[in-house]
Amino acid sequence: MRPVRSLGAVMALVAALATGCGGGTDTSGDATSGAKTVTVQAANGAVTVPAKPERIVSLSPAHTETLFAIGAGPQVVAVDDYSDHPPNAPKTKLSGFKPNAEAVIEYKPDLVVVSDDLNGIVKALEKVKIPVLLEPAANNLDEAYDEIRDLGLATGHSDEAEKLVTDMQASIKETVDASSKAKGLTYYHELDNQLHSVTSKTFLGQIYGLFGLRNIADEADEASSGYPQLSREFLLKQDPDLIFLADTKCCGQNAETIAKRPGWSDLGAVKNGGVVELDDAIASRWGPRLPEFVKAIGAAVQKVQ
Repeated sequence: MRPVRSLGAVMALVAALATGCGGGTDTSGDATSGAKTVTVQAANGAVTVPAKPERIVSLSPAHTETLFAIGAGPQVVAVDDYSDHPPNAPKTKLSGFKPNAEAVIEYKPDLVVVSDDLNGIVKALEKVKIPVLLEPAANNLDEAYDEIRDLGLATGHSDEAEKLVTDMQASIKETVDASSKAKGLTYYHELDNQLHSVTSKTFLGQIYGLFGLRNIADEADEASSGYPQLSREFLLKQDPDLIFLADTKCCGQNAETIAKRPGWSDLGAVKNGGVVELDDAIASRWGPRLPEFVKAIGAAVQKVQ
């Protein structure tokens, strides 16, 4: 599932998180075999790319993080305007929300990585023979790991990608195992200050589910979108044990600001220190910093119990 965002950008991400994920990885052309190209199964089909591309453009903050985490950073020549991590990523004015094929082509990429096919960017680049990997927002942990492996294969860093996946799995397991199951504890995850939230069936909801937390937004999702907008009355009535704020940067929210909302000062989470201020970016991306999000949840669970 970021840097400071407008509400429109937040909701664009919400739409992205609702999409499906790409296919599996075809290792038949792994760069270690000496082949000149490799084939990766992505959401846009089987994509053939150079065995080790030298001019990568990323239009996805989550994938930018992964590329650098697996050692492909030196191959990246440009990233989109929301790719704020790591700090040394070559940030540009390229947009992942309104991608412009001509602007991307100016960087002469031999591989472009996207998480959404907006403005027909995939076909536009394929038309000029530029390989594009469409790796959408992950629906679950397995898909997140699969996409990391895809990027490893596509960039000549399969071993590093596999190690990253193994390390992430171990860290997440350690955090969950160290936190006793949150039996009966309820939570509210805030996407923005308009009270948009996530349900248990979303990627984020499944992460919370690892700890046995109960999501108050589930019964409010009448449209089954996975991303309902809660009413103030409903939220106050539910009185969640934990409140996770994923809008600290986009909307300037924190424990102090929400305590000033009408009626919120009486909520148990507000009175008992159950408000958790998350980094918007870490709480919305399905890449290498996911274990940090998990640790934030684990620490909150242990504090409340």
